[in-house]
Amino acid sequence: MRTVAATVLTALALIALPSPAAAQPAGETVTFTEHVAPIFYESCTTCHRPGQVAPMSLLTYEDARPWARAIRQKVVDREMPPWDADPAVGVWANDRSLSDEAIATIAAWADGGAPRGDRALQPPLPAYADSEWAIGEPDAVFAIPPFDVPPEGTVDYTYFEVPTNLTEGRWVTAVQVRPGAPAAVHHVIVTARAERTPEEQEARRRVDPGFRLDYDILPGREIEWNPGVAQLEGRGKGDPLGGTTVGNDGVALFQPGTARLLEAGTTLVFEMHYTPTGEPHVDETRIGLVFTDTPPERQVWDGAIMHGQFVIPPGAPDFKIETDLTFTKDVKLLNLLPHSHLRGVRWEYEAEYPDGRRETILSVPDYDFNWQIDYIFDEPLALPGGSKIHASAWYDNSAANRSNPDPTAEVRWGEQTDEEMMFTALSYLIDDEAAAETTQQQ
Repeated sequence: MRTVAATVLTALALIALPSPAAAQPAGETVTFTEHVAPIFYESCTTCHRPGQVAPMSLLTYEDARPWARAIRQKVVDREMPPWDADPAVGVWANDRSLSDEAIATIAAWADGGAPRGDRALQPPLPAYADSEWAIGEPDAVFAIPPFDVPPEGTVDYTYFEVPTNLTEGRWVTAVQVRPGAPAAVHHVIVTARAERTPEEQEARRRVDPGFRLDYDILPGREIEWNPGVAQLEGRGKGDPLGGTTVGNDGVALFQPGTARLLEAGTTLVFEMHYTPTGEPHVDETRIGLVFTDTPPERQVWDGAIMHGQFVIPPGAPDFKIETDLTFTKDVKLLNLLPHSHLRGVRWEYEAEYPDGRRETILSVPDYDFNWQIDYIFDEPLALPGGSKIHASAWYDNSAANRSNPDPTAEVRWGEQTDEEMMFTALSYLIDDEAAAETTQQQ
């Protein structure tokens, strides 16, 4: 399963690598056409092609050859492709890190003078869904109005409200978010805000979502704060529906028998983070949805682990924020998407089971705001009711952090990048039978 969570992705922690030359058969010349192009097409050209966020294309030999030495350095240092997770923790369906063999192949190609090779051996150029929807023809498409992204400066987070005009609830089985100007869009988050009567809203509040969030309130700040809903002009953004970030394709395909509910009268809220590129762009981001008329066996639920009541002191080099999410029902956890801003440097998640057993389920030792990665479990993680996820995030507010906009500032929760967040989007299935089987096996 692939899923994209609410919001908004570089380098993987270094592990021992073989000598680049050691992985190649003795006497074999490593060429672009036969050896390197297949790796680029599989792992790199989603971003490294015209019109995408990467600074250069790697589709052809002529594109790649001038960058051979730089490419070698980036892959040997495991900065590219971006994948932040500790390889010793967890197995992920969307792991895009290169194998040791692939890294050695690219290094040997660069060290050997980056030869082209036999043109006849080059594989066909990959086909990308630049003019078609990867989810198939959507049943509904919703778009923001055209927005002019300036060539320079900072664009504050921009929000668009798009009514769906749905007269009845629909079950969504696939979602795709497609930025109109990919080079200038850092991330998109689309949430669904249902327009409910007061009676419907009260009934909604009584629905048990299967989890609760526990976090410490700072002394003197005992305010009523709903950790599940951010505010937009006094109205909630709603429930996560889909999104895309730099390096991700914005596609969410749900497992057979599962779907996400889109209520009647829903308004879609597009949260847009634009990054000027030096050239003007016009963006008209769209979201496509595929519906099913068959109610699902299990509903896909969204949740969040977050802490909004923190203050990071000026100059603090290693400030830790912790919070817990407890599942009150048996669930299967599908993904985790950690999100902090420019001061965020590390994340770690630990599951604590009702029998007292604890295990680390995701470690991100070198978090980078520029690559927001949604970590999708290769096999959904079964968590019996009463299980807890303990999330820890570290922040560097010192001058040693080259991304820090102001090490003299006291930093609190906020949506702009010079503020901070401690937020993790996730999705899950409420699956009592499967969770009960897991409990019996322990």
